[in-house]
Amino acid sequence: MLKKLFPGRISWWEVIIFAVATALMTAAFLISPIFENTSFQRMGVYLEAWIFFAVLIMANCQKPLESALKTFVFFLISQPLIYLFQVPFSAMGWGLFGYYRTWFIWTLFTFPMAFVGWYITKKNWLSLLILSPVLVFLAYTALDAARFTASHFPRLLVTALFCLGQIVLYLWAFTSKPLQKLLGLAAPLALAAAVLLLRTAAVEVDCAVFFPDYPAFSSAAVVTEDNDDLTLSLEPYDDSAMLRVHATAYGDTDFTVTDGGVTYAYTLQISEDNGGSVTVDVIKR
Repeated sequence: MLKKLFPGRISWWEVIIFAVATALMTAAFLISPIFENTSFQRMGVYLEAWIFFAVLIMANCQKPLESALKTFVFFLISQPLIYLFQVPFSAMGWGLFGYYRTWFIWTLFTFPMAFVGWYITKKNWLSLLILSPVLVFLAYTALDAARFTASHFPRLLVTALFCLGQIVLYLWAFTSKPLQKLLGLAAPLALAAAVLLLRTAAVEVDCAVFFPDYPAFSSAAVVTEDNDDLTLSLEPYDDSAMLRVHATAYGDTDFTVTDGGVTYAYTLQISEDNGGSVTVDVIKR
């Protein structure tokens, strides 16, 4: 299996085909109602699947610069294609690309990260050190998904198993000593478990969402109910605006936006869906 996953070489054509294929698959998961609130839909929102794809490319390159270039190009092709494939099926149309900004920033970071990440192929203590942030992230995601699965079975079971499987795969493939494998498994799981136990906030949200009517606010002010768990502000976006949300609790909050003497009334809804994801919606009143 390891030889099939990591044969040690990947051509530019394979990188391009892989990028298009993963983008098409992700868009299908996001568009098709059958995948709503499932682990598969998370592929279009969260990082765990894209970490796997990046490692596949990095570990199949011969040099760190090759790893950086091919991983960067993979993300540069795949991420905008995901939104492009969705445009004909979405009510937001081209407005979907407003969400691409965050993924573009991640794409820029893939170049230096993949350059350093290539050294996991050395299968030594440096490999484990480089892998450690990824292992902690995957361990946290696996345990958090397992926690959700325990009360909403079988929701997110695939996510939990997939992340745990990645941890085992990377330790098996990129470390050589039993102590490295044991430490690489135990330490991230222990740290992730500790973070989950110490986490007190019901939710932590920091995102920007579109208004349902795409108003072209020029000099607007946001007014909300008194709520210590919520901060709202406006961000310009082309000829309209987006709502920047900072929240630490679930719930519905009414707010208004006043612009040039005209008042627009909305309700902000922050909730956890059946897939374990936090959803943030702005509804016009």
